[in-house]
Amino acid sequence: SSGINAEYGHCSEAALRLIKAGNTNKQITETIQKITEAYNSSPLEGMLSYEIKRYQTEGATDKQIVLNPSEAQKKEIKNMEFAVHEVYAMDVFVTTGSGKMKESNVSTTVHKRSDEMYSLKMKASRAFFSDVCNRFTMMPFTLRAFEDEKKAKMGLKECVTHELLHPYPVQQDSDGKPVAQFKYTVLVVPNGNIRINGGLFDPSLFKSEHKIEDKEVLALLAQSANRKAGGKKKKKKAKSAAEEAKSEAAAEN
Repeated sequence: SSGINAEYGHCSEAALRLIKAGNTNKQITETIQKITEAYNSSPLEGMLSYEIKRYQTEGATDKQIVLNPSEAQKKEIKNMEFAVHEVYAMDVFVTTGSGKMKESNVSTTVHKRSDEMYSLKMKASRAFFSDVCNRFTMMPFTLRAFEDEKKAKMGLKECVTHELLHPYPVQQDSDGKPVAQFKYTVLVVPNGNIRINGGLFDPSLFKSEHKIEDKEVLALLAQSANRKAGGKKKKKKAKSAAEEAKSEAAAEN
């Protein structure tokens, strides 16, 4: 619906503007909660965004962002501060339902290699797994990437059974309500941040019966998402860059 599209767009844009050196994950959680409440909906419970490293797609890190924490996550997720030269995978899931999540009956086509070792018995499985290792290394992949998808599925089964590959299950809202997702990768730099992928959100394309009233959120969304242009000044030390970003954030608020 247009309403949920408007909402997830505003949520993703708010998060983007807050992923700056000196800001915290708690600021993002609180801001997203304000936006979803204004639109009478919820972020999906428990969904994580996190810092990523080279060749690493999942967050084996304490630097995590959760938009709607479960009771366990409220105790486990640590408050943390963004720093210059970090990279984050931001995932925004918003629903008009309860926000509780359950696994869908729809079969997934996306998988990723694990660190497990096993000697595959079937020739088709060995050929498929070898292809996965050569083409995708440790990155996620979809079965659509294979020329013969039916043959790929034959090789996939044994790999999943023995946990050489982990599936990415399809999730849904427990009430069966629609869920909107917006995903992007953002680099934290001294003068703001850089979004390197993910589509742009144009609020003029969407209409909703609800609207945001919170002045702080409106002021945040009114800010430019582009990083500030660097002048011809000498490079500053990394330590002062984070302090400068903190001062700028305080001035804007």
